[in-house]
Amino acid sequence: MIAVRRESEADADTVWRILADGWLYPSWVVGASRMRDVDAGWPAVGTLLHHSVGAWPALINDTTEVLRSEPGRELLLRGRLWPLGEAEILLRLEPDAGGGCTIHMEEDVVSGPTKLLPHPVRAAMIVPRNNETLRRLTYLAEGRSR
Repeated sequence: MIAVRRESEADADTVWRILADGWLYPSWVVGASRMRDVDAGWPAVGTLLHHSVGAWPALINDTTEVLRSEPGRELLLRGRLWPLGEAEILLRLEPDAGGGCTIHMEEDVVSGPTKLLPHPVRAAMIVPRNNETLRRLTYLAEGRSR
């Protein structure tokens, strides 16, 4: 897994509320451009986000599925972007003594043609994207906690 992390002044519960609102997904996930639907019960195991990736008019409709969910602590997702493949994404929230939290994000390709790329090449693509994703998530959570 390719890992990044970011400190947030927002507490883990506030960050979790952003993660638990599937309709906010394109506002913090780099590359997600719109939501088409969010399964009832999101983020329960087995529920899906139905989203599009890319820029109009070249959009790809796909889904992201919850594989594991520990409210307020951890979310394991399987994101699809066919024909490129599938990735697993782990978001983990670690409360800090000062009232904020550290957001950990791990991701790597688990299937499809992109898995054939060497690990350093995948990391060079994933790390900058996920750093910006966590920056956006942190801004949303900190804005909400004010």
